[in-house]
Amino acid sequence: MSVIDELIQNLPKDIVLTGDEITRPYESDGLTVFRQKPLAVILPTEISQIQQVLRICKNHNTPVVTRGAGTGLSGGATPLKDSVVLGMSKFNKIKSIDPKKKVAVVEPGVRNAAISEATKQYGLYYAPDPSSQIACTIGGNVAENSGGIHCLKYGLTVHNVESVKFLTYDGELLECSKNDKGLGLLALLNGSEGLLGIVTEVCVKLTPIPEEAKVVMASFDSVEECANAVVDIINAGVIPAGLEMMDKFAIDAAEAFAKVGYPLDSEALLLCEVDGNKNDVEEELSTVQNVLKNAKHMRVSNSESERLNLWKGRKSAFPAVGRLAPDYYCMDGTIPRRNLAQILINISELSKQYKLRVANVFHAGDGNLHPLILFDANKPDELKRTKAFGADILKMCFEMGGSVTGEHGVGLEKLDSVCHQYSHDELEVFHQIKSALDPVKILNPGKAIPELHRCAELGTMHVHNGKLPFPELERF
Repeated sequence: MSVIDELIQNLPKDIVLTGDEITRPYESDGLTVFRQKPLAVILPTEISQIQQVLRICKNHNTPVVTRGAGTGLSGGATPLKDSVVLGMSKFNKIKSIDPKKKVAVVEPGVRNAAISEATKQYGLYYAPDPSSQIACTIGGNVAENSGGIHCLKYGLTVHNVESVKFLTYDGELLECSKNDKGLGLLALLNGSEGLLGIVTEVCVKLTPIPEEAKVVMASFDSVEECANAVVDIINAGVIPAGLEMMDKFAIDAAEAFAKVGYPLDSEALLLCEVDGNKNDVEEELSTVQNVLKNAKHMRVSNSESERLNLWKGRKSAFPAVGRLAPDYYCMDGTIPRRNLAQILINISELSKQYKLRVANVFHAGDGNLHPLILFDANKPDELKRTKAFGADILKMCFEMGGSVTGEHGVGLEKLDSVCHQYSHDELEVFHQIKSALDPVKILNPGKAIPELHRCAELGTMHVHNGKLPFPELERF
């Protein structure tokens, strides 16, 4: 009996999707460069159904790819050939809210923004806020260790999760918590991209809604001035709730789309938010305004609606830029803040070299870059140049002391880049961890951790002498 026949026989018919047209919406995540139709899509409503899927897929040696809302940008939820997609969208209940302990227990299909909507009545909210927060799910946030515009002060997903319940490859239900002693499995699960287990429940930390929050919008005549201002704010002793930067391309696109009042005569824009009690806000606001006194334009939000409006432009930047070309490729890498100005200059030079437009929108406070490369996927040469352009950006991030990913994960997109960042011994440890928790290798195999032979073929021993090749990613 085939794996599909056995799934249909053992599961409710309405949760098993098969056929090319029905499964087509699941053939990629937000990174549409990679597409692959799965054998089937399962939309479970109970843990026992997931356990049944795991049992059947294990017996047939069929890969299981867990999917949240499909908003990921690295191919982490893209199906593999002859795989089964496990869609967790129906696990969408907020199970409990404890205002005293400041925690909420939610299922993995709960939308990020829905937690804050439900806890607002208690004066609480969930701090990590990816730009896709109205759609992305908590299970996906845990898988990618997502951040957002407020991650500088309030941390990434890993800093805001108290415990996780998950199923192992063979269906055993386990729980790991911040209070556990030993290996620190909770931190390991955050950012594991579905390779180690299937999340079924998450206990998240809730944060009190600040008494006051204000945004300073400052614009500059050069990206270098703007980037240096980021460093100056941190050096002045202020840890902003949010510190975001946009270049002129992104400013123009966001303003045309969201119409929030961004200045169009500037080369770079900085959004700096301070929050807390009124005294702290006024003190930090004064410091920030003093640091930014030489900005071309400066404006401070005078109301909550104005604050949200200024952020609306930033959070709309991706779709705003996406309107300007048939396709765009969103990169994700991190660098030390001191190198912000230099990497933006380098990205501008690469844009000319590859003859591709690029908009820069990123979490400046923690050096997490999100260059958006515009291209036309119907032109094979443009797709090839786009991938090479993106790989060069990641190479620069690593060479400047950063990382090839910040919050989007590795997925399929950055496998070659990971080869260059980590040594053979480090990658071997990653594979050992994967083998310990998934010895049959059915949970999202081939993602996040490159095979050692792949890295050997890339010649990673040349990483320190300038001969490092970055071949384009091949469609799997």
